[in-house]
Amino acid sequence: MENIAGKKPALLWVVHLCTAALVALWVLPTFGLLVSSFRTGDQISTSGWWRALSTQESQLPAIRLGGDEVQRDGVFVIEGNLFATSGAEISRWGTSSREPEAFEVGQSADLGDGVTLTVTPEGGFVMSSASSMAEMRMPRVFVTASTPPDFTTNNYSTVLFSPLAGQTIGQAFINTLTVAIPATIIPILVAAFAAYALAWMDFPGRALLVALVVGLLVVPLQLALIPLLQFHNWIGIGKGYLGIWMAHTGFGLPLAIYLLRNYMAGLPRDIIENARVDGATDFQIFVRIILPLSFPALASFAIFQFLWTWNDLLVALVFLGTGNDQQVLTGNLVNLMGSRGGDWEILSASAFVSIAVPLIVFFAMQKYLVRGLLAGSVK
Repeated sequence: MENIAGKKPALLWVVHLCTAALVALWVLPTFGLLVSSFRTGDQISTSGWWRALSTQESQLPAIRLGGDEVQRDGVFVIEGNLFATSGAEISRWGTSSREPEAFEVGQSADLGDGVTLTVTPEGGFVMSSASSMAEMRMPRVFVTASTPPDFTTNNYSTVLFSPLAGQTIGQAFINTLTVAIPATIIPILVAAFAAYALAWMDFPGRALLVALVVGLLVVPLQLALIPLLQFHNWIGIGKGYLGIWMAHTGFGLPLAIYLLRNYMAGLPRDIIENARVDGATDFQIFVRIILPLSFPALASFAIFQFLWTWNDLLVALVFLGTGNDQQVLTGNLVNLMGSRGGDWEILSASAFVSIAVPLIVFFAMQKYLVRGLLAGSVK
C-alpha cells in the first residue's frame, strides 16, 4: 500500500525545503544588490543592506575639517558642518584614531597652540584661536553617530551618464545591446534551417553531420579564438561588430542546431507527411508548420545565447577591442572595479544595471525555456 499511485511521497517536505533554499540563495543576493545600489557610500561602508531601513549607530570614516576663517571680536573662527546632509546625530567624537570617542558632544577639545574645537550633536563644529589658523593643517574628526536610512538615485545617474575612469557605462550598455541582439538572432536563423534539414530531410552523410555537431559541443571556444581572428583579418573583417557577430554565431551554432534538431525530430511525423501529400514544399513545411511548432525551442536557445553574449568578456576583447567607443559592459565594469574599488555604491549600481536586462529576458521567456528543454522527454 506504500506505493499507491497518487500518494504524496513521505519526504515531500524535504523537496519543498530544498527548493525554498535554492530560491533564497538566488533571490537574496540580488535583492541585497538592488538595495545597496540605492544607498549612499557611507551607509554601505558602515552597515549591511539588511539594516537599510533602520537607524544605525556606528563610527563613521574620518572627516577632514574645512572652511573659511573669519575674525570675530579678536578671535579667529572656522565654522562648518561635518555632514553634507542633515539627519545624523553625534554621540561621541575624537580627533585621534586611537581615541575616536574621547569627547562628548558640546565638549571643547584642545588641539594645541591655543586652538579649540567644539562639535554639536547635529554635526556643526567651531574652531577658534587667538591667532590666525590659515597656515594650520586642518585636523580630522572621528565621530560615532546615529544615522537614519538614506536612499538616493544619484548612483544610477552617475553610472549611466557620468564618465567614470574616462568611460561611460551608458555607452557600454548600448555597445552590449548592439553585440547581443544580432548575435542572438543570426544563429537562430541559421540553426533553424540546419536543424530542419538534419531532422526531416534525407541526404547522404546526415548521420555524420549530426555526430560532428555533437562533437563540436565539447570543443573549448578558447582554442578557436586566435585562428578565427587571423581568418577574420585575412578576409578583411578584422575587429568590429561584424566580426564579433560572426564569432558568436560560430560558437553558438552547435548548441543551437543540437537543441533545435532534437525538438524538430520529436514533432509528429503525420503532420509533415500530410503536408507533403498536399503538395507543400520543404520550405513551406518549414515556414508554416515547423517554425510555429518549434517556438519553445527557439525561445530556449534565444535565452541561452542572449545571456551568454550579454555576459561575455573574452570574445568581446578579442574581436571587438578595448576602446571606449567599442567596449562592452563587462569590460567596462572590470575597469571600473580596478579604478573605483572603494566606491561600493557605484559598483552595486553598475552591477545591477548589467543584470537588469538578462533578468527581464529570463523572466519574460522562462516558460518557453522549460517547454523547450522538456521537449521530447515524454511521448
